Amino acid sequence: MVLLAAAAYVFVVNRGPADGPAPRVAEAPSAPAAAPTPAPAAEPAPSTPAPAASGRPAPAPKKAAPAPEPAPAAPSAPTLATLVLETDVPGASVFINREYVGTTPLRLDKLPPGTAQLKLTADGYDGIERAVDLDAGDNPVTLRFREVRLNKRIGVAHKHGMGGCDGTLVATVDGLTYETTNKNDAFTLPYAQVETFVVDYLEKNLRVKQKGGKTWNFTDKAAANADALFVFHREVEAARKKLAEGYAAVK
Repeated sequence: MVLLAAAAYVFVVNRGPADGPAPRVAEAPSAPAAAPTPAPAAEPAPSTPAPAASGRPAPAPKKAAPAPEPAPAAPSAPTLATLVLETDVPGASVFINREYVGTTPLRLDKLPPGTAQLKLTADGYDGIERAVDLDAGDNPVTLRFREVRLNKRIGVAHKHGMGGCDGTLVATVDGLTYETTNKNDAFTLPYAQVETFVVDYLEKNLRVKQKGGKTWNFTDKAAANADALFVFHREVEAARKKLAEGYAAVK
């Protein structure tokens, strides 16, 4: 009996708690999970034309139409000048910047743009000298030998019986004009109304007389001689002669 009780005690002591939960052991904190690496994007597979309903392969896609060719560039503007020269007297000799270039009518190409000095001569006519501005492209120019240009002015003093007055004597293709502050001496005379127009070099006097009217005697106060009066008289007489011969008056 004693042995049976002792055996029962040993059995109870070695067994411990029968069905109780096992003691919990603290777990170490786990490291955070690494972010997943994104998988490389898959290249799109080339599209394959879907088979036609009849089982035949679909036709290949049409090629794009070629781009139209660019329009040709517009021709550039001319950079050289062309002189197209005509005169009312054919066959006039032409000089450009003192170089002989031919006779009229004349066309000269490949000239540099800018100002050109023209000189024309013709037998029996006064020469023509003119500065012409040439632009790129054609430059038509017409010069006339049979025309009259006159615009001369000279400062004078008008002497008369009692005193005198100062003014300006003007000659144009229309006639003579005396500009002065003395209204009684001022005049404008067409050449058809001029009866006397003479210069006395020794007397240093230029006389103008209106037909059936007044007489004016002019001197050149700015000079000790009559040179300026003589030149003025000569150019006026040359213009009057040309006008009488039928030359065109250019105003």
